[in-house]
Amino acid sequence: MRMLAVSQRAFGGPQVLEIVETGRPEPRPNEVLVRIKAAGVNPADWKIRSGQLRHRGEPPLTLGLDLSGTVEVVGEAVTRLRPGDAVFGNAFPPNGAYAEYAAVPDTWLSLMPSALDHVQAAALPTAALTAWQALTHVAPIIAGQRVLIHAAAGGIGHLAVQIAKARGAYVIGTARADKHAFLRRLGADELIDYTQDDFAEVVRDMDVVLDPIADDYGPRSLDTLAPGGTLIDVRGTGPDRSAVRELADERGLRFVEFGFTPSAADLEAIADLAQRGTLRATVETVLPLAQAAKAHELSETGRVKGKIVLVVDEAAEGLHRASDLQRR
Repeated sequence: MRMLAVSQRAFGGPQVLEIVETGRPEPRPNEVLVRIKAAGVNPADWKIRSGQLRHRGEPPLTLGLDLSGTVEVVGEAVTRLRPGDAVFGNAFPPNGAYAEYAAVPDTWLSLMPSALDHVQAAALPTAALTAWQALTHVAPIIAGQRVLIHAAAGGIGHLAVQIAKARGAYVIGTARADKHAFLRRLGADELIDYTQDDFAEVVRDMDVVLDPIADDYGPRSLDTLAPGGTLIDVRGTGPDRSAVRELADERGLRFVEFGFTPSAADLEAIADLAQRGTLRATVETVLPLAQAAKAHELSETGRVKGKIVLVVDEAAEGLHRASDLQRR
């Protein structure tokens, strides 16, 4: 069986992404074959594509960390999912979600909440797991605590705002002024336009800071923390953080570099929040799979409000027809 996927044969700019025909994966005993309906786009995707992140191996690669779709086949050891189930969760390069099918461990998937469609569900996994695990496992938020969220209108940020509010926190966000109304609708209590004001000068007594930006935001964020507070760096790439860690240690503060872990249990908690209407991903742009390069160009601007999602079915059908015509 064959399928279409977005692949790259070299590291580089968005132009290295191309549609290819390849073999459909076969699930291992603990895996599920998902027919993908939509794939979320994350900054990690273009960092892997460009070679900034090389832990996923060398090209050829199929990118994509987030998927939603339906279960096609289950491995012989899988008991919690069955064919026909609507699911959402994670995949990883070199066999990622920018494809018609992906075979992934069943522990990376959850049943999709019925309140969402596939586009909305595909926008959640990586960003929501990062925010959820950071604010419930790394620094468990309790009612009344003060949380500062940088890039609050971004993929991780806008979900972190909702999760922190759901846990009873007072939430301050940094974002451009044109995104403040959006964030207020999500529940943010206070907002700072970082182009006009230095958050490190005006924010104090924070219990937790969530930072997807890094660079100089790390040491400046330490100035905003209350004694014993926690700075969680979720950027994943960037300059060495040892200086920030040393500065935090000197001040009796906690600094954590954090990356999410695929987790069915955490996805189920996220699905519950989504089903209740407490958590919803904002999808700014929806593009067909064939326009993955354009999606990367948009993501790399750093100005996306919420998420970008690629839809698979319609694009794949058209490409299959074109492929068939070429073979005739």
